[in-house]
Amino acid sequence: MPRRQAAIDNTAAALSAVINRLADPYRAAVLRRFFRTGPGQYGHGDRFLGVPVPLIRKAARPFWSMPLKEVLRLLASPYHEHRFAALVILVRQFERGGHDVRSAIFKAYLDNTRFVNSWDLVDMSAPHIVGGYLADRDRRVLYRLARSKSLWERRVAMVATLFFIRRGDPAPALEMAAMLLRDPEDLIHKAAGWMLREAGKRDPHALCAFLDRHAADMPRTMLRYAVERLDAPRRRRYMNAGRGRRASAEADRAR
Repeated sequence: MPRRQAAIDNTAAALSAVINRLADPYRAAVLRRFFRTGPGQYGHGDRFLGVPVPLIRKAARPFWSMPLKEVLRLLASPYHEHRFAALVILVRQFERGGHDVRSAIFKAYLDNTRFVNSWDLVDMSAPHIVGGYLADRDRRVLYRLARSKSLWERRVAMVATLFFIRRGDPAPALEMAAMLLRDPEDLIHKAAGWMLREAGKRDPHALCAFLDRHAADMPRTMLRYAVERLDAPRRRRYMNAGRGRRASAEADRAR
């Protein structure tokens, strides 16, 4: 008879222990610098074990059915890799779950955004969970998130629109980008520019219409990301529009 596989201890503590055994102190030091964990930086205080993403995903596989309560315990960990693993599980469960499971995960995600507190954590989860849940529902929650004082909630609002873009609907991305046009954070500029670029791949006319209206007011990083896939003449035109407005503003301040 085939040997029966041992039951998995389907808890946050058990998966944490698996990930902890993969720790690499040298890589952890590199990641602390990469994710800007110093005083005053966006990742201040985050802690790393130094485990590569493919190994985190592999470690999480036996724990796909972890109860939501345990997943949220893992998500509250001070270690970045634990939170990443929790979100990997939530995305998997959301995509495989029925209405009740999806609703519970969506609510839990929004209730715990303080732990989805790095650009990589947002980017790998928001399109699937927030975008996926709102696909056929009222999207007003995106506007609330976009107005949040939390950098990460604003990024969730922006990056969640990738789900709609992939379904051929760039409108939510354009609306969020317009709302976040004057956001002070570079990580929001990058996210908005990225979503605009993705929208432009599927609907170049919609992107150009947005740029015709807003290019002169867009932060340079957002604009540079947004025009990346356009042909050279249009890239130059939009970049020059932004440069011209900034030069004019600087001249006004100098007077």
